[in-house]
Amino acid sequence: MSDASPPGQQPEEAEFHRLAHFPITFFAIVMGLMGLVLALHGAHDTLPWAAPVAQVVLYLAAAVFVTLIGFYIAKILRHPTAVQGEWNHPVRLAFFPAVSISMLLTATACYTDYPQLARVLWLLGTAGQGVLTIAVVSGWISHRSFEVAHLTPAWFIPAVGNVIVPVVGVRLGHPEISWLFFSGGVMFWIVLLTLVMNRLVFHNPIPARLFPTLVILIAPPAVAFVAYYQLVGVIDTFAHILLNTAYVFALLVLVQVPKLLRLPFALSWWALSFPVAAMTIASFLYARLAQSGSHLVVGYVALVALVAIIVGLVYRTLIAIFHDEICQPE
Repeated sequence: MSDASPPGQQPEEAEFHRLAHFPITFFAIVMGLMGLVLALHGAHDTLPWAAPVAQVVLYLAAAVFVTLIGFYIAKILRHPTAVQGEWNHPVRLAFFPAVSISMLLTATACYTDYPQLARVLWLLGTAGQGVLTIAVVSGWISHRSFEVAHLTPAWFIPAVGNVIVPVVGVRLGHPEISWLFFSGGVMFWIVLLTLVMNRLVFHNPIPARLFPTLVILIAPPAVAFVAYYQLVGVIDTFAHILLNTAYVFALLVLVQVPKLLRLPFALSWWALSFPVAAMTIASFLYARLAQSGSHLVVGYVALVALVAIIVGLVYRTLIAIFHDEICQPE
């Protein structure tokens, strides 16, 4: 970040106040990076270089995750009222499960090489996801008044976290817990999908700063497809519906790309990364199971798009940090 301080403030004081504006939305970065790791894992059968690259990205993503956790713990200790403000924020509230989702994705990425670490991370992530899901949904249905304008696809994040649990949970020997979270995640996805589509069709457009969250529409069915296969072990009718629903939403989002490219950068742009990663993973999984060349091509195209998105987002985020555009009051 820049060393420049507002007039009348010492650098230490400026850093103290900047920490107060350290946003929970930063954890979407970890989701995107871990999604890239898992997408590369999915491609390793046909791309020999994917596995070593995935290992490097895993270490990088883990370092980013630990760093962000450290900053947010410092924010909790030094600026508890700012954290409470984020919790009461109608949009940022939905991003709190991004922390537990990041932990679940890290557990999934570590499973092959570090199974014991994966088990610990999965248990912590699952417990955190359960607590945060109940807390967030309770916040939605509490006495607070939410308006239709507050509703964005970012509200899918708690549901997405629930359907991630079975992806490695079944392999760790926890099928019943996995079914519990999968059921809750799919239920909330269907309910929220209805509400979000109503908001998109019949109300004012999503503000430009939050428009990239539209891409999150792709994530729930794509992740649910992977989780459902882990639970039942077959590609049946419901699995086909989930995968193809993800493709339908991907096509709807693709039409919006020209509008997306005209928007100024914000941290919400990281919402593009994980949904594309989820579709990539789902495509490679189906291609392997069904020996489908067309789905393999879709996976390759999605992987190229994902890498381009991640590289672009990392570059733009670093530029924003250098120019002190991050951690500022909105």
